Amino acid sequence: MAKVGLFYGTQTGNTEMIAELIQKELGGDGVVDLHDISSSETGDFDDYECIIIGCPTWNVGELQADWEGFYEELENIDFNGKKVAYFGAGDQIGYADNFQDAIGILEEKIASLGGKTVGYWSTDGYDFNESKAVKNGKFVGLAIDEDNQSDLTDSRVKTWVSQLKREFGL
Repeated sequence: MAKVGLFYGTQTGNTEMIAELIQKELGGDGVVDLHDISSSETGDFDDYECIIIGCPTWNVGELQADWEGFYEELENIDFNGKKVAYFGAGDQIGYADNFQDAIGILEEKIASLGGKTVGYWSTDGYDFNESKAVKNGKFVGLAIDEDNQSDLTDSRVKTWVSQLKREFGL
C-alpha cells in the first residue's frame, strides 16, 4: 500500500498533470496513490495518514465541480491524526481577487474536521489581491498558475515536494 493518498479534481487536465508530477517527484506509484475525486468514496481516505488534496479554483472563487459534489461527504471522513497537504491551480491575473480560493475552502473544512495542515507555501513571486488560501501570510498549500507562470511549475513542485517529504516523514 502506498504511504500517501493524493485526491484531485480536474476540469481541464492541469490539476491531474500537476498531481502526476507530484506523484513522480515523491517516488512514484509505490509511494503515492492517485485518486480522481469524481470516482472516490469516503472510505478511500481511511488507508492514509498522509493525504494530498488537489483542486483548481473554478469560475469566481469556487470549487471545481467534482470537489463541489464531494464537499458534504468530507463530514463523513475521520481526518484526526492525518497530515493533509494542498495544491491548487488558478489564474492570479484573471482572478486576482480569489486566486487559489478553492484550496482555502477545502483546507478550512478539513482542518475543522481534525486534519493537520502541512505544506504551507510562500506568497512570494505571485501577484494577486486576495485569496481564501492565505493564512498567516502564506498559502495553505502549493499555488500553481499554469496560465501565467507555467515555466515555474516544475521547480515549484520539486521544492514543495522536498518540503513535504520532511513534513510527512518520508
